[in-house]
Amino acid sequence: MSTKVNINALKPDLTFKSDLMLDENFILLPVAVPVTESLTKALNEWNFTEFRCNAEMSLGGDMGLPIQKVDKSKQEIAKIQAEEKVKNSLKHALEQANSGKFANTERSRLESVQAVYNEYMNYINSVYTDYATRKKINYQELSDTVKDLCIFIKDNKRYVLRITPSAEQRSKNFLVIHSMRSTVLAITLGLELHIAISKLIELGITSILHEIGMLRLPPQLYMSNRKLTNSERTQISTHPLLGCAILKELNFPLSIQLGVLEHHEKENGKGYPQHLTGEKISNYAKIIAVACSFEAITAPRLYKTARTTFDAMIEMLKNENQQYDPTVIKALLFSLSLFPIGAFVYLQNGKIAIVSDVSPNNPKNPIVQLINETEPDGSPKTVQTDNNLNKIVRVLTKEEQADVQKTLDLQRKITNQTAELTNALETAKANETKDEQGFSSVDLSEFN
Repeated sequence: MSTKVNINALKPDLTFKSDLMLDENFILLPVAVPVTESLTKALNEWNFTEFRCNAEMSLGGDMGLPIQKVDKSKQEIAKIQAEEKVKNSLKHALEQANSGKFANTERSRLESVQAVYNEYMNYINSVYTDYATRKKINYQELSDTVKDLCIFIKDNKRYVLRITPSAEQRSKNFLVIHSMRSTVLAITLGLELHIAISKLIELGITSILHEIGMLRLPPQLYMSNRKLTNSERTQISTHPLLGCAILKELNFPLSIQLGVLEHHEKENGKGYPQHLTGEKISNYAKIIAVACSFEAITAPRLYKTARTTFDAMIEMLKNENQQYDPTVIKALLFSLSLFPIGAFVYLQNGKIAIVSDVSPNNPKNPIVQLINETEPDGSPKTVQTDNNLNKIVRVLTKEEQADVQKTLDLQRKITNQTAELTNALETAKANETKDEQGFSSVDLSEFN
């Protein structure tokens, strides 16, 4: 049940028991985050007067009305507890994935990696929320967390790169999902470029925080489904400066500050905010510029349709007007391949496959996993593509990919149901055998 909230009800330090929404898709204020004067001022300027609060999303307990005055000390404790829960969940997911417990099949391995991926998104969300509510970011904790992420991506690259957030996730968590996907790509590029682990961690931190300046702008600017005016685009272009200022206030290393400041600079000097040319742009910014652009091309936005990863790769390889560092573009090609990991492709022999890994020395011919074909041991059948029968003819259209995915999901559902039924029958049979053994061991002498 949705409750309407008028802008006149928004007072400083008030919090909501569920997310405050601009509409069905856009979160204006996360649960338990206090209202600020700057927020109400921005809403008035943009003529937003009414919002929605879903009572069913309440944190529970005896909460009744959607708005309440919260004791700040209790609020602080609640935030700390929430952060600890996120960190513990991430730690648990990593332990499960690293233990190999769920890695007995390709599908279970992908699912365990997906679980870790989701927990990292939750962690990034907590980092952004912590800054938005308390103006704090724990650098050492972030550094330790990113170190684990770097190792995780190194060990699971071919699985991590296949993960695609849902449209619903994207619409509600734009900054978090964009930061996560850009960070995965940035670290992947850093690994391909053989960056030292200490620098790789700094690169990951920079990528996670490269959009932190957006938090000082009205959310309507970067979540709008309409074409922005010139003044609005100018306002958006200040986010690298705002992000750099935030990290300077928090005493982050200068290299990270510069990476955030310069991630929209172009090699040809036509970027912003300083119009720097190639030799003056920091290495972290060069890498994030490529990762960020590739992610933006493949991600659906409210004002555009997502394009395939193959389309994105072709556009990046063209490097029109020499916008990007050619060394980083080469790293993108060799780490994802011409037909990026996760892409569905049609082969010369008429078979359909999904790109599952790169060929280190031949980015044009990646390794693919054939759809509906398995090895004698039941594992997915993979082949090295070539220029003959296993040649990739084309990438499947979005509609074709959707049809293939539906078929795979149905087959997976049937397989899971079959496995559950088999287990149930085996359990029943075992119990029946146990009962028979128990009956045969009964002393029948008393009946004689």
